[in-house]
Amino acid sequence: MLRCEFEVFGKVQGVSFRKYTFLKANELDIFGWCKNTSSGTVIGELEGDEDSVLKMIDFLKKEGSPGSVINKCVVSNSQTVTEHVFDSFRIKM
Repeated sequence: MLRCEFEVFGKVQGVSFRKYTFLKANELDIFGWCKNTSSGTVIGELEGDEDSVLKMIDFLKKEGSPGSVINKCVVSNSQTVTEHVFDSFRIKM
């Protein structure tokens, strides 16, 4: 199982980016969270099987939501883990 943090830069607030991230995470059986930041980015954590997490990262880098413009997605603190920290994916306020 893989766990990582992410931050997405660009036009990612006010365009339902978190909602589409939530929907994609549930589709891929990814646990974790996402939230808007005061600097205009979206941050979060992902946790799931490696293939699903890599697909989710690809979604965050290339797809996002309709109306979003993704300049870059920085992935950090990737690690292989054996136990879940999260039990679902949620949008933090």
